[in-house]
Amino acid sequence: MEKIETPVSIFSSTLIFQDPSPKPCPFDITKLAPTVSLEDRMTIPQNVLDNIKSVSTEINGRTLTLEIGRIAGLAMGAVTVQYGDSIVLTTVVGEKQQKEDLGFFPLTVDYEERMFAAGKIPGGFPKREGRPTENATLAARLTDRPIRPLFPKGYRAEVQVMTTVLSADQENDPDILSVIGASAALTLSPIPFDGPVGAVRIGLVDGELVVNPTFANLSDGTLDMVVAGTEDAIMMVEGQAKQVSEEHMLKGIELAHENIRKIVDIQRELAAMVNVEKWEFTPPATDAALKGDLEAYVGDKLRTAVRNANKVIRLEETDELQTAAIAHLTATGEGEEPKYKAVDVKEAYESLLKAEVRSGILDEGIRPDGRSNTEIRPIWIQLGYLPRAHGSAIFTRGQTQVVTVLTLGSTAEEQRLDSISPETSKRYIHHYNFPPYSVGEVRRLRGTSRRDIGHGSLAEGALVNVIPDAEEFPYTLRLVSEIVSSNGSTSMASVCGSSLALMDAGVKIEAPVAGIAMGLITDTETGKFAVLSDIQGMEDALGDMDFKVAGTANGVTAIQMDIKVKGITIEVMRQALGQAHEGRAHILGKMLEAISAPREEMSKFAPQVHRIKIDTAKIGAVIGPGGKMIRSIQEETGAKIDIQDDGTVSIAGSNPEGVERAKAKILGLTEEIKIERGEVYTGKIVSIMPYGAFVELVPGRDGLVHISEMSDDPAIRVERVEDVANLGDEITVMVTEVAPSGKVSLSRRAAITGVMPEPKPARPRDDRGPRRPRPEGDRFRDDRGPRRPRD
Repeated sequence: MEKIETPVSIFSSTLIFQDPSPKPCPFDITKLAPTVSLEDRMTIPQNVLDNIKSVSTEINGRTLTLEIGRIAGLAMGAVTVQYGDSIVLTTVVGEKQQKEDLGFFPLTVDYEERMFAAGKIPGGFPKREGRPTENATLAARLTDRPIRPLFPKGYRAEVQVMTTVLSADQENDPDILSVIGASAALTLSPIPFDGPVGAVRIGLVDGELVVNPTFANLSDGTLDMVVAGTEDAIMMVEGQAKQVSEEHMLKGIELAHENIRKIVDIQRELAAMVNVEKWEFTPPATDAALKGDLEAYVGDKLRTAVRNANKVIRLEETDELQTAAIAHLTATGEGEEPKYKAVDVKEAYESLLKAEVRSGILDEGIRPDGRSNTEIRPIWIQLGYLPRAHGSAIFTRGQTQVVTVLTLGSTAEEQRLDSISPETSKRYIHHYNFPPYSVGEVRRLRGTSRRDIGHGSLAEGALVNVIPDAEEFPYTLRLVSEIVSSNGSTSMASVCGSSLALMDAGVKIEAPVAGIAMGLITDTETGKFAVLSDIQGMEDALGDMDFKVAGTANGVTAIQMDIKVKGITIEVMRQALGQAHEGRAHILGKMLEAISAPREEMSKFAPQVHRIKIDTAKIGAVIGPGGKMIRSIQEETGAKIDIQDDGTVSIAGSNPEGVERAKAKILGLTEEIKIERGEVYTGKIVSIMPYGAFVELVPGRDGLVHISEMSDDPAIRVERVEDVANLGDEITVMVTEVAPSGKVSLSRRAAITGVMPEPKPARPRDDRGPRRPRPEGDRFRDDRGPRRPRD
């Protein structure tokens, strides 16, 4: 290719030249890519290739592969997990130095969605991923819950687990890959971790349990449940269902555990290839002298304080006793060092408090508020609490109280989703708010927390499958649960409150849904355990399990299990599910006493929504040039209009008359309306001409009132249309003639007097005289004489 001296652009002080007469390419570039294999395009040194190691197993006909050594070499543990074409990178970094002053384990789990993983560009102006989506937050919580209990007790060094989604094939959800990746990365790191953990998703499609169903399978199925566990026990369960029986849930968990063992095995196989040495960690020893002195000081006062049914008084008395014990055991004389540190006394007191609660339940069968293991706290309900809301309810169980409010909107107000998931929108939304006053605390508000998002999603999943579909109920539904008082199980109270608010609003749900939280107290030395129904805050904080189950009288609609021990058995889960079924039935009975069925009529403040179907070829007529027509209809009627690509039109508004007018206008634009002679219309003057006025009969169809027909008195001649009517006025007219071309002639006089003018006779062509003959010969101008010369 010859060089030229024509600069095309300058960038970074570099001249780029372009050939004005490009030569044909000497080879076909379209045939280049297929002939170059991945191996041919790799330039990885052999020593790096030697460090790349991978293991695989088959899960439901697809290969699950774990690989290390290719990327992220500076992390303490880095694993890529691939299933189908979905790939995640999970890394782990931790500090070796313990933070002794912390009263908790500083574990952070992050889940980062990259839009390039699904071949998308982020929405909005920045075109950059911002704060995590709700799906990403839920995936981070899903990763956190099964691994957290497997760190050594008393471990206080900071650990960060980060999953980055590199590829999302729109078939296999990457969230379970994050759990597997976190477990594998921790197993391969020097950080102490009592894993590995595996995770699978279980679906129920056509009555058959399916392991790791695709997104398409889930949309057709009745169960979507994630199960995580070690080779010996279950660590976590979370999912939603369409009224599936407890027995099916247990069978799904057993099937999941079989596949989890295969995933654990390949992680052990991968760990054996690298043989990482773990950091040594010795849990802090119990100070027997401190324990003895503390027990002697508190005596029976701790038991009395703990066994108070009122949460506020119980907290006040236990806190006062703790303060007094710290002051007593750290008191010193002049010039003396305290025998014990305040932080050590506080930790010993919390251990003593935990032991007192647990022993009371296991040894004496006495819970802090005096209930039996299966007893439900007192319940009271109020419906229609907020007069202007479309639906509202107060649900109170013990000292836990939630106000749930329903707002209805048009389908145009559904939530649009910008994520790597195939789901692009949702019309049923549940939000959960947990303000600090609900637990009597002072806390700075910092926006929606992960816990708020998680609890809202759980309540949403519990009810989404009993909501009528959009064809039957063309609304967007937003439920908000305000937790106004909290003493345990607020998420399940939100489920109950949401069912009541929906029924109060007249939403025809399939069946009311109730929720209950189950707890567990275990003794590893004796093997004794107790399953608790409707746990309160102290039993949740000091117990070993928080097992939430929501459902109707016919089956489970949502489930979530978190534990603080190293797994539980299927037998314990079976007892918990059975006990939850009985408790749920009791709560449903109380709810049905308050409202036995959805109200027949919706609130007068709720928007009216009509849904019609139009020909897709007519969508453009409704929208109009640049949206002019649809905007004018909305402005005139006050209704909101949403048009789908399939021709479905939703019309919503708080004024029923406006909704009907908007509907009529849309039908007028899309339906073929036959206008006949003698029909009377009331329409708006849309245009005035010197010879008459054009009146809109139906949307998109006008007729002309000639100026001679504008007066109601034959003796009066109208000189100007403006003398009797103005633009925008509504007038009543009669159709006097409809021409074959579609032109419509109207008369105001005829509409008022009722006298139809005689139609104008159509003059046949023969009456117009003979047609003038054309000149013979060539018809061009040459035969007409010379052309006049131009100037």
